Amino acid sequence: MQTPSQQRYGLAVAVLSLAAFMASLDVFIVNVAFDAIGRDFHGVSLSTLSWVLNAYAIVFAALLVPAGRVADRFGRKGGFLVGLGIFTLASAACAASPGIWWLVAFRVVQAAGAALLTPASLGLVLAAAPPEHRARSVRLWAATGALAAALGPAVGGLLVQADWRWVFLVNVPVGIAAMIGAARVVPRSRDESVSRLPDVVGAVALVLGIGSLTLALVEGESWGWGAPRTDVAYGVAALGVAAFVVSSGRHPAPLVESHLLRVRAFRWSNVTALLFAVPFAANLLANILWMQQVWGYSAVRVGFAVAPGPLMVPLFAAVAHRLTRRVPVGLLVAWGCTLMAVGGLITASRVGPVPHYASEILPGWLVGGAGVGFALPAILSSATADLPPHRAATGSAVVNMSRQLGTVLGVSVLVAVLGTPVGYAQAHTVFRHAWWTVAAVALLAALAAPSMTPQAARPEPVPDPVAEPA
Repeated sequence: MQTPSQQRYGLAVAVLSLAAFMASLDVFIVNVAFDAIGRDFHGVSLSTLSWVLNAYAIVFAALLVPAGRVADRFGRKGGFLVGLGIFTLASAACAASPGIWWLVAFRVVQAAGAALLTPASLGLVLAAAPPEHRARSVRLWAATGALAAALGPAVGGLLVQADWRWVFLVNVPVGIAAMIGAARVVPRSRDESVSRLPDVVGAVALVLGIGSLTLALVEGESWGWGAPRTDVAYGVAALGVAAFVVSSGRHPAPLVESHLLRVRAFRWSNVTALLFAVPFAANLLANILWMQQVWGYSAVRVGFAVAPGPLMVPLFAAVAHRLTRRVPVGLLVAWGCTLMAVGGLITASRVGPVPHYASEILPGWLVGGAGVGFALPAILSSATADLPPHRAATGSAVVNMSRQLGTVLGVSVLVAVLGTPVGYAQAHTVFRHAWWTVAAVALLAALAAPSMTPQAARPEPVPDPVAEPA
């Protein structure tokens, strides 16, 4: 029989995991809602719709590290509750949005809440769990991401069938329940060693730089690739990234500490994470758009058609877990990225005008899902292996920031490649180009991956596959 303290610890981990699940689920649900949002807002273009995903990912990436440090300094429980409250209110506002740019604006607010609650929730899990249960508790917390990836498309399809606004409304009761539970059972925690406020100027510069690059990519076709305002957007992007680098070099608490990047395995883990996320995000959205806009699938049918890919992740992560005792992690990640490339090429070579899901979409989707299983858990678990223990949390946040930036680039490049095709012949051509591009970037990730192998003689094996978010 559990003691009261054990029951309280179990409830705390459950509440914190529920909030992490909600934040992760939101990403995978929104992809399926794209088509319905576009119709409801009178046929807005794909480039405009892409901001529903990109605005969230850009802000989340830029604020993840500083928000985590603010929560560490002023109190993780307070940071978690504030972040969860912001996320919940913004979700309700997203559902009530009267227009596309209102939705994008509320997604920015939602991302700020997610950036605050996510690192705070992990810190609280570590603080709440007894030492002998910490590893298991972190695996449980992280497993919610994998579960969200598997359930997200199907749940999203069911919700969109009623109304796309339910994609956001579903967060409200869950968020309220999690706030009540956290207020009652989650203990307070803070890091007394954190004394400096994070680099806010660097975070703003990163948002400006990545946002401007995204703008140039998604609007380049309509503006003209050589048009003055496209060139201005590229110029602002360069200035923003340069300002971020300068600020990171001068600020006492930068988003990315330069000495961490001198660790070879960590540096290449970030490069690999960014390159991996580009085809991961682009392929997911490309398959959904093909099935909805070319094959005419309903949101429910798309949701269940997408689900088998994420279900491959825990299965092949289990294979990777066994192989890490004999094969360097970097080679496993390279193999996973290569499988992602092969999956994209299989899809590009098979799809046609008449829906044949089992023979045209499913094979490439399963191969790509297996690749994700090999690559993603290994990237996340080994990225910080060569860092000092007291820098592991910061290193993990930086790697996740790189993933989010890769997601932005993946969606933006996809939008740039697809453009606005007219008729099946043109759509087939541009979608094939998109899958080829996905494959090319995945192969670049495969080339970068071997360099991320930790220098330790026996790197930590990949954790239990269900422990890693997709």
